[in-house]
Amino acid sequence: MPELRRDPVTGRWVIIATERAKRPSAFIDSTPTNKIDAVNPFKPGNEKMTPPELLAYRPPGSDPDSSGWWVRVTPNKYPALEAEGEIRRVGLGMYDMMNGIGAHEVVIETPNEGVQLGDMAPEQVQEAIWAYRDRAVALRKDPRFQYVLIFKNYGTQAGASIWHSHSQIIALPIVPKNVQEKIEGARRYHDYKERCVFCDMIHQERNDGARVVSYGERGVHRLLSLRLLPFEVFLLPKSACFFSDITKSDVTHLADLLQKTLHKLKLAVNDPAYNMIIHTTPMNLGSVPYFHWHIEILPALSRVAGFEWGSGFFINPVPPEDAARYLRHAEMPGDVDTVPEGEDVSRTSRTSKARIRKFRAG
Repeated sequence: MPELRRDPVTGRWVIIATERAKRPSAFIDSTPTNKIDAVNPFKPGNEKMTPPELLAYRPPGSDPDSSGWWVRVTPNKYPALEAEGEIRRVGLGMYDMMNGIGAHEVVIETPNEGVQLGDMAPEQVQEAIWAYRDRAVALRKDPRFQYVLIFKNYGTQAGASIWHSHSQIIALPIVPKNVQEKIEGARRYHDYKERCVFCDMIHQERNDGARVVSYGERGVHRLLSLRLLPFEVFLLPKSACFFSDITKSDVTHLADLLQKTLHKLKLAVNDPAYNMIIHTTPMNLGSVPYFHWHIEILPALSRVAGFEWGSGFFINPVPPEDAARYLRHAEMPGDVDTVPEGEDVSRTSRTSKARIRKFRAG
């Protein structure tokens, strides 16, 4: 029997339609196929193929835009927005317009073109996160920008055009609609209940346990709570409004959790293409008691079609409880995730196992 579930932050509804998973066309093959770039501008030695670097972690004394770096950030060669100029707002009849001012940057997460974020050593993932943070701090200082969006596209199904592991950063002069919905939903919840919705989510999910992949006594939790898409993962810190305010211990914990999450997805559902998005508080809002920065990882395992676009509803054929249980038991040497005592993957229902096998087979 399908269910409708409501996201407590945005108010958006999702349909958990398990019967749809029985159709042969229910799941797409999102396994990345572009594993070799014919021309790779991110490879060491090809630094002149990118715009001059904005940031690089490299040995002291080495020349900018030369090899030897282990993380490198450059402007996007084909930017969605232009960094130079002042914002000009105009009206054209009923339409509001402004010139396309913003920043669009690329974070090259490793010099090794054969390693993705989920396969890296945690120390290298830490370095990538520090690059995200350092550029977010720099962009927050620009009074033209209201929001810094950090995201990663992995695989052609998720929009990536280059295989070499990288993420992107876009600074915007406005707050995106999706972020406004989250902020407003969290504010309404806080006004009504006088509690933070993200704190309540952490408390309930820890007590329930069914949708938690792992949690720790500090730092960031890993949840699959009322998510819109199959195997969508939510990385949620206990506190902190701004991603750019993360500390050294936060980075260490987050890097370990992020690497394990991506590797578990690779093992559990056949290395799917995915989008990773870091949501933070808008700069002009300041610190508020009702919003936490957080990370969403959205595997490209199902198609968004006419019903989704027309209604705003998403259809998820795998209950998050089943997906979380399966990810908890994805085989990974040395994994120390905390799971409910005595749980075994055999608890996953027969129909859920069949659905998960479909995902793994593509």
